[in-house]
Formats: sequence, structure tokens, C-alpha cells
Amino acid sequence: MDNQVSNAFQLFFKEAPGHAKGWMEAVQNVDKASALDRKTEELAYIAVLAAARLESGIPFHVRSAKQLGATREEIISAVLIGLPAVGNGVIQSLPAAIQAYDSVE
Repeated sequence: MDNQVSNAFQLFFKEAPGHAKGWMEAVQNVDKASALDRKTEELAYIAVLAAARLESGIPFHVRSAKQLGATREEIISAVLIGLPAVGNGVIQSLPAAIQAYDSVE
């Protein structure tokens, strides 16, 4: 499994491959149904992860967004867009997002 994926997600795939396969099929089907372009979808997903305080998924999706052309400012804005709705808990994801963005060349 990709070393950019969190340890928890790697363990999920190793210890529960049937569940992981089902999960990934659902993810792929939702992705196919999306009307968003891939970069926008990644930015939106980063915003959801930050709002849900799921920091472990941030680095993977930030790297993906950057590869799709997202700027550092867009990543930061995606993390912070949830401030009005869910409060300053989203800032907990900011360090992981910036570190992931800056580590990709």
C-alpha cells in the first residue's frame, strides 16, 4: 500500500481486506457519479476531512490535490472554509495540510 496513506488505513486494508474492497468500490462509484472536476473534488474532500477532524487523511488528499494543480493557498482555503459552519476545529488540520503540500515537489 502507498506509504502516503495513514497507518490506520493501511491496517484496515491488511486486516479487513473484504471490508476494504467494499469500501473502495463504494468510493469509486461515488467518484464516478460526481459532477466535480478532480481538483475541485479533492479540495472539497480536504474541507470535509478538516471539518470532521479526520487529520490522518489530509496528507494523502493534499498531495493528490497538488498533483492536480491546487495551489498552497487553495489548500489552506479548503481547510479553513468550514470555519463559519463548524468553528475553529478545522485549524487542527492546517499543520498536516501545509506540511504535506510543502513536502511534495
